[in-house]
Amino acid sequence: MSVVPSLTEFEQAAQSLAEVISHTPTLPSRALSDALGAPVLLKMENLQRTGSFKIRGAAYRLSKLSAEERSRGVVAASAGNHAQGVALAAQALGIPATIFMPIGVPVPKLLATRGYGAEVVLEGETVATSLRLAAEFATRTGAMMIHPFDHRDVVIGQGTLGLELLEDAPEVDTVVLGIGGGGLIAGVAAAVKARAAELGRTVRVIGVQAENAAAMPPSLAAGEPVDIVTRPTIADGILVARPGAIPFEIIKDLVDEVVTVSDDDLARAILVLLEQAKVIVEPAGAAGVAAILAGKVTATGTTMAVLSGGNIDPLLLQRVVSHGLAASGRYLTIRIPMPDRPGQLARVSELIAEAGANVIEAMHTRHGHGLQITEVILELSVETRGPEHSEHTLDTLRRAGFEPMLVPD
Repeated sequence: MSVVPSLTEFEQAAQSLAEVISHTPTLPSRALSDALGAPVLLKMENLQRTGSFKIRGAAYRLSKLSAEERSRGVVAASAGNHAQGVALAAQALGIPATIFMPIGVPVPKLLATRGYGAEVVLEGETVATSLRLAAEFATRTGAMMIHPFDHRDVVIGQGTLGLELLEDAPEVDTVVLGIGGGGLIAGVAAAVKARAAELGRTVRVIGVQAENAAAMPPSLAAGEPVDIVTRPTIADGILVARPGAIPFEIIKDLVDEVVTVSDDDLARAILVLLEQAKVIVEPAGAAGVAAILAGKVTATGTTMAVLSGGNIDPLLLQRVVSHGLAASGRYLTIRIPMPDRPGQLARVSELIAEAGANVIEAMHTRHGHGLQITEVILELSVETRGPEHSEHTLDTLRRAGFEPMLVPD
């Protein structure tokens, strides 16, 4: 059996999942089209059941289990989206499910997983630790391990999204989506390329990784999956230190390009989607949009960005929006030393108002920062309309004799 699933396998999986998943909308984005210089469509998989594409692979994998395997229960490890997919699919099939999740998992994902009836074990700091613990649990109890990406049935289930992409937009030339372990992009690339070939067309597939967890470029260079040391990233959904062996075999032949984006890029993408498309997307789900906005995608025709998930902690969303505003030059924190005499605070406020900016938060202190007895520090968080307006606001303060200093975000 070829590691690359056939078009028939994807079609059969789509039929099998028809009563389980939703056919999510595909909508145009004027803002992203303007940014790319070509039509951009958004595949709204953030509106999928459980809030992400993961239900596709999880449900199809569980549907292929034998009656004897189902009786042993299933176990999985995940930072959230795969956990919810496995939990819901197991609940629908009456299969006991145990899910290992890292201690720092976002609360909404934790609560949703428990809400679908799974037993959740919180242990370890990373998904890698959760995967190890889940594997040990499977060995100890006989439960079936449901890997989040490194299984052919999971890849086939995720690939049903590729069929939807071309059904919704047969004219699409490029598909851009995030990469974690590789299950989604492997399935989508195989399904899209096979369907496009049937239609006599070619479609580019571009993968996007968070630069702090980019295991795919070195793996492609080495010709095999390699481990990397990851660094913290807001994109917890694609924070994977080593690509899956099965997805990698597909990716190395069928994915045309892999690019990386920063957390600033991801925050900016979430903000643009929130403001322009009126949709909420988690950082990993915004990877494709981040690549477009960061200039990492070259326009060759209609481009589709997959919004692969929308499960974001409201507290993280609050921080990400602030970070996105800062990354877009629309939010700055400035520190202003000034003489400790009446009227200075009012004068600074007047100047910022004259510049057309808005003070969000202010802190006035006489302590620390190496201050003299006759000095104070005023620290302001200011909202502006963009980089030019930010610079105008700073210049307004400088012309009045103040010395504003930017505080890194």
